[in-house]
Amino acid sequence: MAKKKKTVGIIGLGKFGMYLATELVASGINIVCLDKDERKVKRALEICDYAFVTEDLSVSHLKDIGYKECDVIVVCIGDQMDSAIFATMNSLELGCEKVIALGYSEESGKVLEKLGAQVIYPYKDSASHLCKNILSNNVLDFISLNDEVEICEVKLPGSYIGMRIKDTDARLKFGINIIAIEKQGKIITRIDPEYTFVSGDALVVLGEKKMLRKFEQKK
Repeated sequence: MAKKKKTVGIIGLGKFGMYLATELVASGINIVCLDKDERKVKRALEICDYAFVTEDLSVSHLKDIGYKECDVIVVCIGDQMDSAIFATMNSLELGCEKVIALGYSEESGKVLEKLGAQVIYPYKDSASHLCKNILSNNVLDFISLNDEVEICEVKLPGSYIGMRIKDTDARLKFGINIIAIEKQGKIITRIDPEYTFVSGDALVVLGEKKMLRKFEQKK
């Protein structure tokens, strides 16, 4: 059976929200989004099928327009704290797996965290990093070298536990190179092909972004 494609809901299409929407669509993620500004929604409809002009952030309305089906909801409202709180509360009430809210100050972030949301700060966290975290729960950190190549730190796939480095399919199947191992907080850069992976190891890998995306989903 084909795996269900992840769906992300975005509330608010300012610069951060619109950039996140663009990144997610480019990565093959289904999105549903809304904003009170018709011009912003028209821009969103150029890249996705479900974008709505509305100021109604009630639980019933969010449910009616598809947010109940979202795996992740990102509240990207920064200019009106009361709206951000309302949208976050109602997104959580929908029973969404994860609700992420933008905190534009330490004070607003504390409030949103108390509600139960994961808070990010746009002056610290880029939309690219958030997109990456949404795409894969296995990514710990990453550095883009250019538009095609990236270095990622990822959780060790479960199937690699007990396997020697030289016996993995990282290079043969995914065309990526393991350039370091993080073990108990220490980075090992001198890699022995005979090294046997253990639970808790993390990999630092180098490769093409499209192949890294596939590797990140490896179990």
